[in-house]
Order: sequence, then structure tokens, then C-alpha cells
Amino acid sequence: MAPRIKARIKPELLVWARDSARFAVSEAATKLKIDEEKLASWENGSDAPSIPQLRNMASLYKRPLAVFYLQEVPTNFQVIRDLRRLPGSGFRRLPPTLLLELRRANQRRELALELLDDLGDKPSSFSLMASQDENPEVVGSRIRAALGVTDQEQSRWRDGEGRVSFNAWRGKIEDVGVLVFQATGFAAEEASGFAIAHELLPLIVVNQKDSYTRRSFSLLHEFAHLMLRVSGVSNLLDADDSRPPEDQAVEVFCNHVAAATLMPMDWLLSDERVAKHGSRAVWTDSDIADLARGFGVSREAVLRRLLIFERTTEAFYRQKREQYQAEFIAQRQKKNENAPEDGIPRNMSRETISNLGRPLIRMILGNYYQDRLTLSDVAGYLGIKTKHIPKVEQAVGFR
Repeated sequence: MAPRIKARIKPELLVWARDSARFAVSEAATKLKIDEEKLASWENGSDAPSIPQLRNMASLYKRPLAVFYLQEVPTNFQVIRDLRRLPGSGFRRLPPTLLLELRRANQRRELALELLDDLGDKPSSFSLMASQDENPEVVGSRIRAALGVTDQEQSRWRDGEGRVSFNAWRGKIEDVGVLVFQATGFAAEEASGFAIAHELLPLIVVNQKDSYTRRSFSLLHEFAHLMLRVSGVSNLLDADDSRPPEDQAVEVFCNHVAAATLMPMDWLLSDERVAKHGSRAVWTDSDIADLARGFGVSREAVLRRLLIFERTTEAFYRQKREQYQAEFIAQRQKKNENAPEDGIPRNMSRETISNLGRPLIRMILGNYYQDRLTLSDVAGYLGIKTKHIPKVEQAVGFR
């Protein structure tokens, strides 16, 4: 039997991960089903774990596998404020699952900075800016210009579920130096996404449990956060709830900017259906659905936009919003009931690209092709087995 490949990692990262997870050596060894002496040898550098053993440690310590391949212990970062506070309640405690995703995203960014440095590259500064004093419609137009999105191009992104539109917007945003990750570790009710503002490689994370149309809106909402240089956790469903005025103002502004970017005012109002409809309150379900498909957004987002331009009423919007939420809950229950017991076979290459994004994967593969990383290192960074790497390479254009 061939010997297992040892993970090429720095032992101090193992000590840091265990300490930060509040495990004693004896407790960690027991949970990992190894001897204390074995764990101690990994931590003092006289031996190293195999890749499968490292995966077990990552799972136990609640760390992404890639963090163990950093060149130094990551620095702690201040948890960004939650923009869903209630008046007088101070800062709301974030759920542990959400905190884990915040930490994971920040560590992936540190990894990206290291990989770029190894390649001799430096990321461009994120220069797009906005102010809450600006007209959100103007900011939305500026985003479209900066991303190079025209009405004609966006009209070609139509598909049934909004996947094409989401991936297109994501690619455009990644092209201007933003890392975009998708997360599955927290519930859709906890957050739609979050943004971490940095001058170099700012971050956006969207909730993969949301529909593609909602993810597109989250993506542009968080992009507006980056332009404001305001990090935060957001939930699009409760943007109108009672909260501190300063937080509510940020969320309302970012929602408006996202809508203006996805559904430009002139394009929407010149649509034949909208022009003929006038200011009548009631819309047919088919017209709402057709407009939503055309812009790659949800039906609720279209109605909210029509409400802003006085093409419907608040009462009708509220009525349809309740309908759409009820339909979503029913569809989710039906999907869970009809799910096969054995589950759907996983497409690891697609999952990896979906979660990490093409820019980070290209940095990893770029270092591999310059002989700075081994194949096992690449598998560790990506969190997959080596057998899946060729498909990832092909999907991101390295083959």
C-alpha cells in the first residue's frame, strides 16, 4: 500500500487552530481518534498529518481546510456590525453559523493575498465609491457603466431560474477586483449575505440557499455596501423593519441601488407592458413573471420597483409579497418531501467553483503551474480530492 502524502503545512497553524477552538491536546486527540503523542508530533513539526487527517482537524476546529496552508497565523479581525439591530438593543449577537462564514471568508481573502504575492501580482485598489447623499438611480447607472453592462447584453441573460443572470453579474463584479463567495452554512432567515469592505480584495458573500434571483439582488446590494465602504450583514427580507435610523438608511439605500442597477428606470418604464399599464394598481401574475424573467430578478423585486414609480399600490405589493412568500415555503416543503433518500450525486468541480469563485481558484492553479504548489496542496486549498482537480481546471480555462 502506497504511503499517504503528508500535508505541507506550518505546525504553528495547527496549534493556533486548536487553541482558538478551545481544545486541549488530550481532548483534541481523543476526538480525532489519535494518540496525544501523534498530535504533539504534528504540532511541533517532527511529523505531519495526511490530507484526510488534516480534513478531520479542519472539521473539528471549524476552520476551512485552506487556512492550514497559510504562511502564517491569520490575524483576528473585528466582527462587522449586523445591520439588522433593533432600536435600543445595541449590537445583535450573530449566530455561530454566520460567524463561521465571516471567519471563513476573511481567511480565504488572506489566502488570496498570499497567493497573489507568490505570483508577483498585486490586486488593484477597489476605487468605486458612492455616498448616501447621491441619487440611487445615478449610482445604479454608474455601476452598470463600471461593470460594462448594457441593456442589450443583460437581455441575453434570460433563463428560467435566473442562474445565467446571477453568474453573469458575479463575473462582472469579480472582474473589478471583488472576491465573491457563496455560503451554505447559515439559514436564509439569518442573512441574505454580507460584505467586508477593504481597499484590496473586498469581499461579498451571498447565501447559496436563496434562489438565483434573490442572490443577484443580494450581490448588487452588497456591492453597494462596498461602494459606501460600509461592511455589514444584511437581510433583504426585513429591510423595512424598525431599526436604528442610520442602519435603516444604509439598507434602504443599498436596496434602491441594487434595484436601479438590475432594473434601470428608463428601460423598465419604456417596456411596452409597463407603458400600457399606466398607474393601475393590479397586475396579472403572467405580466409580473415576464418582467421578472426579463430582468433576471424576483417577482417581488419587480413589484417593489413598480411601486417606487407609482405603477401599483402599497396594498397590492403587500398582498403579492405574502403570496410569493407562501409559495416559496410550499415549494421548499415539497422539495424536501420529494428529495431522494440517497441524495443527489454531488458535482464537486461545480460546487468548488460556485463556492470559491474563479479568481481564487485561478490564483491557486497559477501557483501550481509555476511549481510553487503540489497537487496535494491544490487539493487542500480547494477542499476536494485530487481526482476532481482536472474538471476544475477545465471549467476555469486551465485546460
